[in-house]
Amino acid sequence: MELHNLKPAEGSVKKGKRVGRGEGSKKGGTSTRGHKGAKSRSGYSKKIGFEGGQQPLQRRVPKFGFTNPNRLKYNTVNIDTIQNLYSNKKLKSKIGKEDLIANGLVQKKDLVKILGRGELKAKLDVTADAFSLQAKKAIESAGGSANLINNSK
Repeated sequence: MELHNLKPAEGSVKKGKRVGRGEGSKKGGTSTRGHKGAKSRSGYSKKIGFEGGQQPLQRRVPKFGFTNPNRLKYNTVNIDTIQNLYSNKKLKSKIGKEDLIANGLVQKKDLVKILGRGELKAKLDVTADAFSLQAKKAIESAGGSANLINNSK
């Protein structure tokens, strides 16, 4: 078998039904679409969520809740992750947002918060947008420093 003689298995490919090609084809007239109504016409497409005239789900269920437009969403990094990267020599003793971005922990526009899960053994200078109390305590007890990025937010 080679590329020039490849073909589908016998009987696996069937011709499509040719509708609307005259009365002699027995598929003319209404072309299998039934009589009248929107579904019989060309260009018909049902709206998303349409339930046949029944009140759609998105209108039956009430709206609730509130989204605060001023909410600050932080991407979090735990100190055990930082310790692991430092042990594998992927981070230096001075850690900034750029280092976290380079290691794929956060995105460029993210606000970064350091959390205190795990144990920190190395003396590190960490710079981030926010720190949890446990993370700050762990960094400073290991002899490092936790520095905040000065944002206008």
